[in-house]
Amino acid sequence: MRNRFDRQLQLLDEQLTHMGELCEVAIAKATDALQQGDVEQAKAIMAADEEIDQMEKDIERLCLKLLLQQQPVAKDLRRISAALKMITDMERIGDQTSDIAEIVISSNQVTEVDIKKIGVMAAAASKMVRESVTAYVQKDLELARKVMLEDDTVDSYFNEIRDEMISYIKEEQGHNGGKIFDLIMVTKYLERIGDHATNIAEWVEFSITGVHKDGARI
Repeated sequence: MRNRFDRQLQLLDEQLTHMGELCEVAIAKATDALQQGDVEQAKAIMAADEEIDQMEKDIERLCLKLLLQQQPVAKDLRRISAALKMITDMERIGDQTSDIAEIVISSNQVTEVDIKKIGVMAAAASKMVRESVTAYVQKDLELARKVMLEDDTVDSYFNEIRDEMISYIKEEQGHNGGKIFDLIMVTKYLERIGDHATNIAEWVEFSITGVHKDGARI
């Protein structure tokens, strides 16, 4: 019975890893679509979000099966409970990439503005997602806490890019203001992705230590 349970936990790790990889790909493609003004790629990203949504449902079913059939206790219970929380954040990461794709579809690219820094911010947020899921699979508490600290970096990028965009609007006396606002929204979505990755890392910490950030212990 325990061997079967361990195999199912391994499957859970594999599915979470795959879902995390889908999120990473979506972030990269959304940013690339923004930089290239690629509307067709943006449309493909919105379709790919459905796969992330399906992964959430599949993992949720597996977790509920483990809870109902195996009746895990202590450490295993925390691990499965954490996974249920994590997939909610990963599903929302998929939603954020779709939001970016919608902006690409509805707004022309602003060629006058240097948006390379948005790509750097996206890479930092994507790295947080990858490391948070890796921390779960490898039961790496140090890596999970490292991800939490990295959120400050993504927040700094957001503040810096936002301020630069606002300055650009002022210099241009409002010209292209709507398009610049769209870019600010993109950085906001990336900042939220960083927040979701932080949430995942916090649940990883809970799965290992039994203590969540709110002080609750299981």
